Amino acid sequence: MSGVSIKGKTSGFGTAPVFFTAIATILGAILFLRFGFAIGTLGFWGGIMIIILAHLVTIPTALAISELATNKRVEGGGEYFIISRSFGLNIGATIGFALFFSQAISIAFYVIAFTEAFEPFFNWVQTRYDVILPRQVISVPVMLLLSLLLILRGANIGIKALYAVVSLLGVSLVLFFAGSTDYSTTTGFTLGNAQFRNTDDFFYVFAIVFPAFTGMTAGVGLSGDLKNPARSIPMGTIGATLIGMIVYVFIIYKLTVSASPEDLVNNQLIMSKIAIGGAIIIPLGLAASTLSSAIGSAMIAPRTLQALGGDQSFPMKRVNNFLGRGRHQDGEPQNASIVACTIAMFFVLLGNVNAVAEVISMFFLVTYGSLNLISFLNHFGSSPSYRPSFKSKWYISLIGFVVSIWVMFKINTPYALSAYLIMVIIYLIINYYHKDRKGLEAIFTNSIFQMSRNLQVYLQKSRKSQTNHEWRPSAICISQHSFERRTAFNFLNWISYKYGFGTYIHRIDGYYSRQSHLQSKHEMQRLLRLFDTVSNHVYIDTIISPSYSSAIVTAIQVPGIAGMENNMVIFEFDKENPTNLSDIVDNFGLVNSGEFDICIVGSSRREINTKGDLHLWIHSSFEENANLMILLGFIILGHSDWQKSTIKIFEICKPERVEENREKMENLIKTGRLPITRKNIEIILDVPEVSKKDLINQKSADAGLTMIGFGKDTLKHKETELFSGYDALGTVIFVHAHGPMEIE
Repeated sequence: MSGVSIKGKTSGFGTAPVFFTAIATILGAILFLRFGFAIGTLGFWGGIMIIILAHLVTIPTALAISELATNKRVEGGGEYFIISRSFGLNIGATIGFALFFSQAISIAFYVIAFTEAFEPFFNWVQTRYDVILPRQVISVPVMLLLSLLLILRGANIGIKALYAVVSLLGVSLVLFFAGSTDYSTTTGFTLGNAQFRNTDDFFYVFAIVFPAFTGMTAGVGLSGDLKNPARSIPMGTIGATLIGMIVYVFIIYKLTVSASPEDLVNNQLIMSKIAIGGAIIIPLGLAASTLSSAIGSAMIAPRTLQALGGDQSFPMKRVNNFLGRGRHQDGEPQNASIVACTIAMFFVLLGNVNAVAEVISMFFLVTYGSLNLISFLNHFGSSPSYRPSFKSKWYISLIGFVVSIWVMFKINTPYALSAYLIMVIIYLIINYYHKDRKGLEAIFTNSIFQMSRNLQVYLQKSRKSQTNHEWRPSAICISQHSFERRTAFNFLNWISYKYGFGTYIHRIDGYYSRQSHLQSKHEMQRLLRLFDTVSNHVYIDTIISPSYSSAIVTAIQVPGIAGMENNMVIFEFDKENPTNLSDIVDNFGLVNSGEFDICIVGSSRREINTKGDLHLWIHSSFEENANLMILLGFIILGHSDWQKSTIKIFEICKPERVEENREKMENLIKTGRLPITRKNIEIILDVPEVSKKDLINQKSADAGLTMIGFGKDTLKHKETELFSGYDALGTVIFVHAHGPMEIE
């Protein structure tokens, strides 16, 4: 059972707490204390631009979280629960910790803002007694009282208090809109003469007021206490977001026509000069809004922490059990509330969290960006299990994600980088203690599947319209000896690393049956474990077939993993014990008829020296082989295993063609931009009295890897003898190009 489930709980909250928690936070401290400054600085259209940009983040996030909440049951933890069940527990916990601290510090932020409602009291004491009282005279007792209420009574008392303060907030806004000033009768304001001032200060001002809009997901933190989260979260969150946006537009207009820019900038409580009975009702409204926001944060922060403990996110089991435990009778996160309120009290005692406010915004924006990214990836991945009853659009979620990240860096680049650095450190710590917990795979696998599917279709259509395109290997290797020799796999991996695509198929001898099917699954897991020890860039599969020929016929007709048709087949035999070499020779004609290039790997028990050179033995009579071997050599050198190696080319030709072939080879290397120097090209005379095999054995005895070209007529004449007699060499790759190949 999740640590956030409430045992024995038979009832819960409806939509109203979600809505009121969100709207009370949106129309909170920023509205009363800072929004006048924003409009005075930027003007009417500047304020409208703030609303537009802020809601390019909040509306997609509201839609995304509503969509995610209707796809599956959302338990306690709100945003954390959704993110952790989508991105995995380790990344979810990383964002969850950031989210919790933002919520906990927000409690202190709103409590300190609440004390600003008592500014007339502080001014009176200073005037009457010449004493400057610290704000903690109000903020500390309020924080203590709020903590006691939440710890002892839980969310129920918070919800009851929330209804009362939201009502008072509503009254103060009504009286604000109903009020008038002398300025409003003389301003002559119209949309035509409205201004957008101080554009250079836009993001500075935006940073000051943006925390107001982070409240739109405040109610989501109550997810574990809702009767029907799939209904209440979308209705409450979207409703609060849209209504908050509309109210702010009217507030911008009201402030613009009711006070001069100077008064808006210099008077923190300018709304009290505009509202009917403003001297009383606006401080009360400020107190109501900030107190309700503090209550909202104080309700959701412990629930996030409780969910983190329930998911064993901390490295100490006792800490997880302590934080994840709910109160016996109702599941209230009493222990987590103690921790959250303690953190909040610390910042209340500091007395000023303005600098922390931007960090809070950073972590909220990370959360919003994550929610939008999850929604986008689920749309893009098109998983059959993703069936939300409420649906947003993929492009709306993508806009929300991009704007969230962009706004972070526009607000404060050092803070944004710091936020990411802190989260990376947290993730590394969590991942160290929970190495077995993964989670990114599921959501990204669906997206990668869709991308791969679309690319395969595109590549197929593209190939039909192209008459000439660059060559790259799309190779398939079939072997029955995967657990005995890894040479063929290594060769395939080298050519698949950077420039090509490879599919390695392990053949199981027999007919398809339940027993052989189970055997194939077992051996597949063995293969994955075996090749997991190297940097693997090859797709691995198994095939069940009663004969080598039928396995080849089946395999070569299947498209490559990259969507490209396979253009190369790789065979493998043991040089010291070539028991399967005759099968390879017998099936050469079958594969050649399919217009495949063919590589036959003669595996040596001598370990391949990847620091040695690649020796390419070509013959002027087989130009196609030469070009293919040179390209393969260049591709192999692209692998990190071979970074200290070079290519050496040995060409055997008739005496009368030595200079012609040398010039031709040098031009090929130069025009093909290949990393081969002239000194690494050696032209050797083809004389009857000197055996080619003896020559190769002599020249390439110390090579890291040797490639030798061969023709189909020679194979037909010599058969298995063609591949023997290279005892001085290590592993040899015998290469046959099906047709002409150009090096572009």
